[in-house]
Amino acid sequence: MQGTPVNIIVGSHIWVEDPEDAWLDGQVTKINGQEVEVHTSNGKQVVANLAKIYPKDEDAPAGGVDDMTKLSYLHEPGVLQNLASRYQLNEIYTYTGSILIAINPFQRLPHLYDGHMMEQYKGAPFGELSPHVFAIADVAFRAMMTEGKSNSILVSGESGAGKTETTKMLMRYLAYLGGRKGTEGRTVEQQVLEETEKYKLGHPKSFRYLNQSNCYELVGISDAHDYLATRRAMDIVGISQKEQDAIFRVVASILHLGNVEFSKGKEADSSVLKDDKSKFHLQTVAELLMCDLNALEDAILKRVMVTPEEVIKRSLDPDGAAVSRDGLAKTMYSRLFDWLVDKINNSIGQDPNSKSLIGVLDIYGFESFKTNSFEQFCINFTNEKLQQHFNQHVFKMEQEEYTKEEIDWSYIEFVDNQDVLDLIEKKPGGIVALLDEACMFPKSTHETFSQKLYQTFKSHKRFIKPKLSRTDFTVAHYAGEVQYQSDQFLDKNKDYVVPEHQDLLCASKCSFVASLFPPIAEEATKSSNKSSKFSSIGSRFKLQLQQLMETLNSTEPHYIRCVKPNSQLKPAIFENVNIMQQLRCGGVLEAIRISCAGYPTRKTFYEFLNRFSLLAPEVLEGNNDEKAACKKLLEKMGLAGAQTGKTKVFLRAGQMAELDARRALKLSNAAKKIQRKIRTHIARTHFIALQKSAVCIQSLCRGRLACRVFDNMKREAASLKIQTSLRGHLARKSYTTLKYSVVVLQTGIRGMAAHKQFRYKNQTKAATIIQAHWRGHRAFAYYKRLIRASIVTQCRWRGRVARKELRKLKMASRETGALKEAKDKLEKQVEDLTLRLQLEKRLRTDLEEAKGQEIAKLQQSLQAMQSKVDETNALLLKEREASQKAIEEASSIVQETPVPVEDTEKVDALTAEVENLKELLQSEKQRADSSERKAAETLESSNKKSQKLEETERRVHQLQESLNRLEEKLTNIESENKVLRQQALAMAQNSKLVSRSSRSIMQRAESSRTNVDLHSTSMNARDQSEMDDRPQKSLNEKQQEYQDLLIRCVAQHLGFSRGRPVTACIIYKCLWQWHSFEAERTSIFDRIIQTIGVAIETQDNNDVLAYWLSNASTLLLLLQRTLKVGGAAGAAPQHRRSPSATLFGRMTQSFRGTPQGVNLSLLNDDSVGALRQVEAKYPALLFKQQLTAYVEKIYGMIRDNLKKEISPLLGLCIQAPRISRANLIKGTARALANAAAQEILIAHWQGIVKSLANFLNILKANHVPPFLVRKVFTQIFSFVNVQLFNSLLLRRECCSFSNGEYVKAGLAELEHWCYKATEEYTGSSWDELKHIRQAIGFLVIHQKPKKTLDEISHDLCPVLSIQQLYRISTMYWDDKYGTHSLSQDVISNMRVLMTEDSNNAVSSSFLLDDDSSIPFSVDDLSKSMDRFDISDIEPPPLIRENSGFSFLLPQAE
Repeated sequence: MQGTPVNIIVGSHIWVEDPEDAWLDGQVTKINGQEVEVHTSNGKQVVANLAKIYPKDEDAPAGGVDDMTKLSYLHEPGVLQNLASRYQLNEIYTYTGSILIAINPFQRLPHLYDGHMMEQYKGAPFGELSPHVFAIADVAFRAMMTEGKSNSILVSGESGAGKTETTKMLMRYLAYLGGRKGTEGRTVEQQVLEETEKYKLGHPKSFRYLNQSNCYELVGISDAHDYLATRRAMDIVGISQKEQDAIFRVVASILHLGNVEFSKGKEADSSVLKDDKSKFHLQTVAELLMCDLNALEDAILKRVMVTPEEVIKRSLDPDGAAVSRDGLAKTMYSRLFDWLVDKINNSIGQDPNSKSLIGVLDIYGFESFKTNSFEQFCINFTNEKLQQHFNQHVFKMEQEEYTKEEIDWSYIEFVDNQDVLDLIEKKPGGIVALLDEACMFPKSTHETFSQKLYQTFKSHKRFIKPKLSRTDFTVAHYAGEVQYQSDQFLDKNKDYVVPEHQDLLCASKCSFVASLFPPIAEEATKSSNKSSKFSSIGSRFKLQLQQLMETLNSTEPHYIRCVKPNSQLKPAIFENVNIMQQLRCGGVLEAIRISCAGYPTRKTFYEFLNRFSLLAPEVLEGNNDEKAACKKLLEKMGLAGAQTGKTKVFLRAGQMAELDARRALKLSNAAKKIQRKIRTHIARTHFIALQKSAVCIQSLCRGRLACRVFDNMKREAASLKIQTSLRGHLARKSYTTLKYSVVVLQTGIRGMAAHKQFRYKNQTKAATIIQAHWRGHRAFAYYKRLIRASIVTQCRWRGRVARKELRKLKMASRETGALKEAKDKLEKQVEDLTLRLQLEKRLRTDLEEAKGQEIAKLQQSLQAMQSKVDETNALLLKEREASQKAIEEASSIVQETPVPVEDTEKVDALTAEVENLKELLQSEKQRADSSERKAAETLESSNKKSQKLEETERRVHQLQESLNRLEEKLTNIESENKVLRQQALAMAQNSKLVSRSSRSIMQRAESSRTNVDLHSTSMNARDQSEMDDRPQKSLNEKQQEYQDLLIRCVAQHLGFSRGRPVTACIIYKCLWQWHSFEAERTSIFDRIIQTIGVAIETQDNNDVLAYWLSNASTLLLLLQRTLKVGGAAGAAPQHRRSPSATLFGRMTQSFRGTPQGVNLSLLNDDSVGALRQVEAKYPALLFKQQLTAYVEKIYGMIRDNLKKEISPLLGLCIQAPRISRANLIKGTARALANAAAQEILIAHWQGIVKSLANFLNILKANHVPPFLVRKVFTQIFSFVNVQLFNSLLLRRECCSFSNGEYVKAGLAELEHWCYKATEEYTGSSWDELKHIRQAIGFLVIHQKPKKTLDEISHDLCPVLSIQQLYRISTMYWDDKYGTHSLSQDVISNMRVLMTEDSNNAVSSSFLLDDDSSIPFSVDDLSKSMDRFDISDIEPPPLIRENSGFSFLLPQAE
């Protein structure tokens, strides 16, 4: 990449190289040929070559861009600056086309990886949301699922760049997409400490194999938690506790083995353990591996030489012993690693029939250290292979982009590293082949190997021989030259199987360790002169790499480049030089070079015209085609090679800088012209101001003189006016005083006369009142005495008449015919008493306590009456033959005339006595007070007598019931006798049928006392028909028939009656009438639930769902207010035997015409409604629970349907549609374009409002309770708030000023709809949008840099958290006025607050969660709905004519 010197002028902002910071930004101050002087931003004055500087984009967003292909200048400093800007904002992910660059933050960012974030990226188009590792995984997963192609994700980077964490996030997200979910467990620190003591471990820095990196802890990462998580993961994949213990024993033994050190022994070329510490570690290794200590020491310190003659033990020097120690550790670790891989793969169990897969490759990046050995050589060889694959992929993506845009393109040349790969792997002359060849010869050393390399590759351009070393060699990799030290190449390439190590571990008492080292076949162990068998690691590595590349070539690759921002491993530190080297090693800069070879700058038509249309404004005149305008602009600028695609303008390298230079020049000329005009205006304004000042001074002087003359004239006129006013004032004062005195005198005289007249009227009125009260008192006292005397007279007279009547009744009762007359009279009395008792039913509830005291007396009376009944039965049996004669005698007795009563004399005497009483009343006027007191006592005694009278009436009523039962028995007996007489000559079978009929009548009389049968007019008719011996269906069949008819009826759409759902009311009235709530077993509830379930199977029909939601909620309300749990203490019996339970009672009730239904209008009264509650049995309570579940289910279905309907519109509403031409054209055409644009912009919001209005109309048409409607819209608005707010935080293009105005206008539409829909149906729905409203308020507020953190967090956005405010403020960009976001101080304060709260995972999440729970309970629903009357509900035609449902007919009052 070369600079473009023709485009650099004085004043241009550029990038210049710096040895410390890689690149510095500055401004050109002077140009001398090919050298320029630059004033950098840090105050330095630098001289640089014109060809080595790059232009800086001053219009680049302060927070960078999420895809670096969008950069106007795609070069190294631009890429570095973009990454640094985003890293400062904790935006660690950035795209470069389809490549993801991930910078390790070295701190926990839980909000980036929680469940909210995974849900947002699930299925989202690539590039729509902010860059993320989840987006890469989602693209791979969707490609595999939709296209059936295998995909691979390559994660690379150096140590500490975050490759492992990135891979974990990839696997976690893929598991999430696959439906698997991890489970969190408990974390026990003590368990970790116990395990540490068990394996005799200590701090990591005390172990040689762990202290090489000097990094032992990371902020926010707990080793204890990770350890327990690892143990839980082992449990999941099926590793037993015994195997886990053995695994950690092996790992601990490797750590201890690394701490064993050696020193020279007494003999030559021998070694011994260095100190007691080494002996302790070696003993610990033997204990952990369960092997012999001496055998372990010999295996490390000695080697066995097998010769034809004998077996020789050879001691190793300290260096050889260290190599042997490390070899044993590597062997154990390798075997353990292979075992774990096999175990996990077997546990996962990949489907062998699967046609596609997603492979995740986590590999080290390019490495170049001070000392580079065989490991670095293999790693860099791998990266060379992957880089070739990467270059081919990038080149392919470039070609696809050009083909997609339909532009002319030619083959793009890029740096190919095939020559480096040939240098390393080519046979037979490659480095690996030469290394294997050297390892095959026992006498080969690293010197001979190096000399072989020098001779073979002395003319290779990629191979360099260092000048100061005889054994090192340098390879020019794609990322730079790396000098390798060949000292240990031969040893590290040899993979020896040491027999001593094999025999030692194979003999271990630990079965797990022994299984890692199975016995080797004898053929493999035979060797003539070698103690071990050679195997080339390099060749094996090359073969595995070749297999890997074949796998990658068969998949669709995706690249993630992990970057370590600093070598201190601390957050918020960005080392430019280090990162540039990693970008170069990771191939990112190579991808940029490939892009620069083609068309590095790509701008959409809108962006290109918006930025450069000022260079040729005439291209926009009368032209509405953006593509055509862009072509004209390119032709006018004379840019050769630039092309226009279908949606973008493609510029060659340097052309963007040329356009920016022309644009800057034109803007500079315009600025100079503006300055010239402004200065002229200022000078003219100053001259006019001086002129006006002189005129003003003259005017003031002349005015001052005129003012003095005018003041004298005013003084003279004022003195005359004062004199006139004073004289007038004195005259008015005198007149006013006189007039006031006259008025006061008149007022006093008139007031005295009025007071006198008023006192006279008051006296007269008081006298009249006194007279009226006295006369009223006198008349009232007379009236009370007269009433009292009359009552006494009437009582005595009625008592006398009653006694005479009693004597007559006793005489008549001795005859049999008197029973008929007594029955008729008693029936009339029963009817009267029944009516009175029904009216006084409420008043007698307070007398329930006295019932217990009277039970004993009533039982005695009942026993006496029973004895009388027995006597009566005996008499009936004796007089059966003479029954006809008794009836005739009874009729003759009935026809007798009543005995006249002749008490005229007594009446006269009573009349005289009344006259005397009147005289006495006149004499008692003086004792009025004492009479009133006596009257009160008399009233109290009268109340007591009334109570006794009520008790007597109640006793009479009970006796009457007993008498009714006896009468019914008597009637049944008479009917039976009549049947017996008629069938005396019939067959015995007929007599049996008659007896069976009589028994059925008695059984029905008994069963009528229970509450299981249905009590209705249809049953009454059936009883009468049974008395007539007409066959009828059984009770269960009849009940089943009624239930079937009801189910068929409610399955239809019955509509509403004055806002009340007919179906719910009909069901409730039937259940109440049939006493289903108190039944121990019934099927009607299940059938109703099944009917509702079938009706709502069509989940998309909102009208049906709303209809059943209205009915189900109403029925649930009725059940809630009717049912109560049985067993309440002190509760009155709910089902006493009514008088109509008997045959005679049912007949009398049918004569009255009053159906045995429920007065459902009582639901309007709380006190009465409480009395109508029943003790529900289990089926009724279960039905209530099922109905509650269906109400919640239907509510959720309606809510989810509305969410589905508006979700596509919400995706369009979060970002304003781009109407580019409206911002570019001018004049009247712009006004018309703006009007059309506004209609397009608001269309999506109006679509949401229309959906809400239609939904509300459906709910209102089905009379859904307003409480449920409010809950639905409250949750819908909460859903809108969550979706819009989360999309705003995840998409930077949405956090703009113009987009804020667009969303604000849409929210205004929603607010207007809420106002029109009224608060009855919307409730607090508008308040649910508080997050998006405050976020939009932040976007559209002006002068953001002047706002303080307190003003933002407490006044403007009090609901938003610091994480949310930080996210919005850092993503904000002003696309309309070019203003900036909050000041850097405020941003820094936010970052400090976030750091302090970073350990709180809940508060760190800036996304909102959609609440899909049911936001109400049955009690809430019951309290919110008013009581209503359902007694006047008209039954549907299907059951109206059925006599079994006559109780549903409205009753006349």
